[in-house]
Amino acid sequence: MNKAETEYPVESGNTFFKGIFIGGLIGAAAALLFAPKPGREMRSDLSEKFSTATDKTKEVAGVVTDKTKTIAATALEKTTDLASTVSAKASDIFTTVSDSKQQIAATLSETGKKIGETVGSASADIISDVKDASKDVAEEASASSKDISDTAQEAKEEVKASYKSSY
Repeated sequence: MNKAETEYPVESGNTFFKGIFIGGLIGAAAALLFAPKPGREMRSDLSEKFSTATDKTKEVAGVVTDKTKTIAATALEKTTDLASTVSAKASDIFTTVSDSKQQIAATLSETGKKIGETVGSASADIISDVKDASKDVAEEASASSKDISDTAQEAKEEVKASYKSSY
C-alpha cells in the first residue's frame, strides 16, 4: 500500500459504486450540454434523462431501504439470541456458584464436627492419662513417704540405741 492508500483507505465497495454512479451522471450531463442540438431538443433530452435518473435513484433507494430493514431485523434477531444465551449462561453460573457454596458450607460443617469429636476424644484421653499419672505419682509419693518414714524411724531408734548405750 502506498501512503495515500494508508491515509485515505476506501471504506467499502459501496463507496466505489457511488463514485461510479455520480461520475456517470456528471459525464452524461456534460455530454448532453456539449452535444450539437437545438435548445428545445436539448431541454427535452435533459428532462428525459433527469426523469430516468430520478426513477433509477428511487429504485436504488427502495432496494437500499429493503436491505437496511433486512439487516436491522437480522441484527435484532441475533442480538435477542445473544441476550438470551448470555442470560441462560449467567443463570447457569449463578446456580453452579450457589451449589458450590452450599457444598463448601456442608463440608466445613462436617469438618468442624470431626475436629470437635477428635478434640473431645483427645481431651478425654488426656484427662484419663493425667488421672492415671496422678494416681501413680500419689502411690509412689505414698510409698516413698512410707519408706522415708520407716527410714526415719529406724534412724531414730538407732540414735536412741546409740544414746542409751553411750550412758
